[in-house]
Amino acid sequence: MRLAWFSPWPPQPSGVAGRSAALVPALAGRGHGIDVFVDEQRVAAARRASDMPPAAGAVRVQSAHDFVWRNLRDQYDLIVYQIGNSRQHAFVWPYLFRWPGLTVLHDARLHHARGHAWLSRRRSAEYRAEFRLSQPDASPDAAELAVRGFDGAYYYLWPMTRAVALASRLVGVHTRGGADELRSAVPDRPVEYIALSSGRLQPSTDAERRATRAALGYDDSAVVYGVFGGLTPEKRLPEVLHAFRWTHARLPTTRLLLAGEPAPGLDVPALTAALGLADAVTWHPALDDDAFERAIGAVDVAIGLRWPTAVETSGPWLQALADRRATITTALAHLAHVPALDPRSWQPWTAGDPDAPVTVAVDLLDEDHSLRLAMARLAADPALRAALGDAGRAYWEREHSMIRMIDDYERAIARAAAAPVPDPVALTPPPAAATRALLAGLGDVSCELF
Repeated sequence: MRLAWFSPWPPQPSGVAGRSAALVPALAGRGHGIDVFVDEQRVAAARRASDMPPAAGAVRVQSAHDFVWRNLRDQYDLIVYQIGNSRQHAFVWPYLFRWPGLTVLHDARLHHARGHAWLSRRRSAEYRAEFRLSQPDASPDAAELAVRGFDGAYYYLWPMTRAVALASRLVGVHTRGGADELRSAVPDRPVEYIALSSGRLQPSTDAERRATRAALGYDDSAVVYGVFGGLTPEKRLPEVLHAFRWTHARLPTTRLLLAGEPAPGLDVPALTAALGLADAVTWHPALDDDAFERAIGAVDVAIGLRWPTAVETSGPWLQALADRRATITTALAHLAHVPALDPRSWQPWTAGDPDAPVTVAVDLLDEDHSLRLAMARLAADPALRAALGDAGRAYWEREHSMIRMIDDYERAIARAAAAPVPDPVALTPPPAAATRALLAGLGDVSCELF
């Protein structure tokens, strides 16, 4: 099948870019011919970064501007859009609403991205129209929050995914809870859960872990926690640092590794210094992909808290599971299917049980207390860390392996290609009507629009 694939692409620092770069060659190896379409500004870098194996000889990286004439000359069997809740996907939107295809949501909340797409160009009327279409049960006045410049946490209240679903032949979602939520919002549109894979096919060896820990400045006696990816308030970084200060005061051999770029306005060195943690916290803002993965494999506990949430599956969390690392996560509704331990009770389980807990999940309403309990217990109990790591690896192999993701994509691609093309979703007035409206303000001007 000939596929057009719209996605961010390496070297962009994006989890979606990394997943696409791993997935496209694998699908090409199964016989698909794939043209990857990227942002016009990033074509040269994307082509330099593309190092496709021989099996992926049918893959080409192109500018998104080339899609129209390529599709007219030799129509694609299906267009696949990789979508996340970030500005890196801004170049995709005009194509998604004009040429329906398989839309894969890495986040089941798109409000930040859709809001920016309209409001950064001062097109508040179009933003209001999409808000009404996507959030029919909300008051239209709620859109004025964003129009007036209030964003952040407000955006998480309304997903802004309905218009995207209505414009797609099929929607794939990378979280089970997100897929269920979208099915309820758009019951007449086909929605598929597609497993997301991330992580090494084989866990790091003990020798690799020791070498990476030594390079990071940790000896064998240290118990190292890690926070990976963008260091944002949504990842509860201030809360993690405060809980770590409490833990470190009681267990001085504990250390904290922060690997990722901080959010604007978040001064990591100043924050750690203010808490008296400068000697116990290590910050690496710019690890390359290989070093980033090795760092995840080198810690003892990976911390992946999230609130507010875009209803996503965390790539670093999956990598930690694949590398047999114990993890601490937030108990979120869309991850309720993941077997988890509550640190307030530590209910026992039987070794080898397929429902064995794979993470320690912290209740948001008891976050500080539960996080301290989890960090302290995992630091002091290597057997528990090992049991969680083994169960996490088994869960990853069952639910999030690369083969599982490829098979899910194959199923979704076939179903999307067979699905009818939906009616266009009109979010903007037709060009001729918009031009007439513009000319009407110029006085007595006559023209003929062809």
